[in-house]
Amino acid sequence: MSALYLCIDLKSFFASAECVARGLDPFRTNLVVADASRGRGAICLAVSPAMKALGVPNRCRLFEIPAGIDYITALPRMRLYMETSARIVALYQQYVSPDDIYVYSVDECFLCASPYLRLYRQTPKQFAQMLMTAVQRETGISASAGLGTNLFLCKIALDITAKHAPDHIGILDEESFRRQIWPHRPITDVWGIGRGTAKRLAQLGVYDLRGITELPFHVLQRTFGVNAQYLLDHAWGRESETLAGIHAYTPKTQSLSNSQILFSDYTRENAYVVLREMVDGLVLKMVSHGCLTQGVALSVGYSGDRLPAAGGSRRLESPTDSFRTIMAAFDEIYRRSVADAPIRRLGIALQSLVAADGCQLTLFDTLPQQQKERDLQEARILIQQKHGKNALLKGLSLTEAGTARLRNQLIGGHNGG
Repeated sequence: MSALYLCIDLKSFFASAECVARGLDPFRTNLVVADASRGRGAICLAVSPAMKALGVPNRCRLFEIPAGIDYITALPRMRLYMETSARIVALYQQYVSPDDIYVYSVDECFLCASPYLRLYRQTPKQFAQMLMTAVQRETGISASAGLGTNLFLCKIALDITAKHAPDHIGILDEESFRRQIWPHRPITDVWGIGRGTAKRLAQLGVYDLRGITELPFHVLQRTFGVNAQYLLDHAWGRESETLAGIHAYTPKTQSLSNSQILFSDYTRENAYVVLREMVDGLVLKMVSHGCLTQGVALSVGYSGDRLPAAGGSRRLESPTDSFRTIMAAFDEIYRRSVADAPIRRLGIALQSLVAADGCQLTLFDTLPQQQKERDLQEARILIQQKHGKNALLKGLSLTEAGTARLRNQLIGGHNGG
């Protein structure tokens, strides 16, 4: 039997979880998940199925909700959503081996369905419906599903065809994919094709997947480089990766990163305070993993995108976990590249991580100083693990510009609940 994959998605997950927690029916309750304290411009993380039926899209802003619609505003509670998601994954594992499950996001999973159809004596649709029914019965949350002969096709079946199926289950193989999805527009509905890719395709006169297959490959390669083959394979509905391959994958290089959107426009000076907080937190995380970094990268976005993003990267002279050394590299990039303009986004990365216990010291390493700093870092980690991240903070986090105290209470950048 050929491979068959299932992609299962929890409908309007955050909003549905909030409705269920209140004893309300998500299909009859107008509810949006948003932090109303941020004003009418606050982004809705999710809207209930009842709101969607009224034409209100996900990820709208509060002011975009049509007048005359009465609704409940729920403050995001990421801890609730993560706990509910964990319960649902555990539920899948009652039917499917963990080796045949890949958690793609908090509300979406890929499963290999092939080995279980004979076990449960079910058709592919019956197998999908069994899992969807189990989720509904145990959590009160509805799901939709896509079935496909590879991972890409089941994802497309979920995203596009399941929306129009009465049972909320879409099915695609390569033949039906070409028939149903090739002419589909907008092309940005297709997994992996964002607005930037769509814009470049439009410049080539291409607006759907059929158009990609009709382009000469050298034109596609000139425009998209190494991604051209990936784009062409997906246009034909081909995908060679398997869940086993995903589970076995190990990246050639390791890195740690962190980013945040600031709550308001920050001056260049105040944004630097936040940068130091972020570097300090990421260095502690790296130390807790027993790693050293060989390079750093910085990205800074300005308010309203008035200026192009700033930043850069820098290779370090030797692998290190010293905050002072790492911060000096970020400081050099920041002072050199960041303009004196309102700042709204910061992103940092510690790149090319290596294991600390397998790294050879150089003649220039000052062992007593490095060991003292590492001992202090490890002590801070132990205190924060036992008493919480806000139990021990640097003084800069107590200033008006600091954001660490508040962000330490968040999960995924949102209220933990």
